[in-house]
Amino acid sequence: MNFCTTLHQMSAPIICSALAAATLWGGTASSADEVNLYSGRQPFLMNPLLETFTADTGIKVNMVYMKKGMFERLKSEGVNSPADLVLTTDIGNLNKLLEGNVLQRVYSSTLNSNIPAQYRHSKGFWYALTTRARIIYAHKTRVKPGEIKNYEDLAAPHMKGRVCTRSGKHSYNVALLASIISAKSDFQAETWAKGVKANLARKPQGNDRAQVKAVYEGECDVAVGNTYYMGKMQTNEKNLEQKKWAAAVNIIFPNQSNRGAHVNISGGAVTASAKNKDNAIKLLEFLSGDKAQTIYAEGNFEYPVKVGVQIPELVASWGTFKADTVSMDRIAERRTQATKIMDRVRFDN
Repeated sequence: MNFCTTLHQMSAPIICSALAAATLWGGTASSADEVNLYSGRQPFLMNPLLETFTADTGIKVNMVYMKKGMFERLKSEGVNSPADLVLTTDIGNLNKLLEGNVLQRVYSSTLNSNIPAQYRHSKGFWYALTTRARIIYAHKTRVKPGEIKNYEDLAAPHMKGRVCTRSGKHSYNVALLASIISAKSDFQAETWAKGVKANLARKPQGNDRAQVKAVYEGECDVAVGNTYYMGKMQTNEKNLEQKKWAAAVNIIFPNQSNRGAHVNISGGAVTASAKNKDNAIKLLEFLSGDKAQTIYAEGNFEYPVKVGVQIPELVASWGTFKADTVSMDRIAERRTQATKIMDRVRFDN
């Protein structure tokens, strides 16, 4: 892979070269004014952030965008990997990197100050940078006020044939089930998964936006999805149909009278092979600060992880909510069990 694969998507200070990464970052890949980044977050979101970082610090960021295969690449490169920092979405991806021993522990008082404890690894191996809530999209007229308030209601008898969701094995739903295990028990979580399956209007399929489309078209009345997809649909000028999907539903933040809505994260971590560790930490600290948190949230309709940062106007219009305060460490620890439960109940069959 070379940097020119994403040239059409990137702008300064992102570096593009026809040379392989090993040649481009050559030798120790260490420089006092550079940092090398593997990013699972798209260039359209990262460019404004990285440009601002370079302008503020003079540190140039060499970024490779990786939609897939980040862990596999880091493992194959080993100690010779040129990457100093990784950015990715979902606690499952961060935990995979951690368990694969491709990250290193770092300590930063700035990161600890900016990022609440439940959104950073207890030993400093990764740090969340944004959050997104896993919410319920409910049809505005077919779902009565108060008819569904909690995740548990998705498994209730009155929701028979009314629920849509993507695959139970998708990382978003695995993390949601892991949060239920954490709040209750394996048995109760499995009972819930069975109940939701029994209430499905169709076999799990598609992405989160496809679930809202199904609600709009009358295939189901409620759907499970992440908050930021609402923003993507509401502002989609290329596919105006998606605006109709969004207009057909209300957002329900579940479990507001008890544990709060489940949230997942995007985050960053310093690689075990980092040659520019200090610069990698500086970039992480920048991404956790007020300026970057604002850019981050506006760019992808997410919630800032740092307390007190202003929420984008469109995101704020969806309403305030209470988030589940369970640590993402505990969610990560329960993901394997959540996957086994999805297998046992044959959720996708």
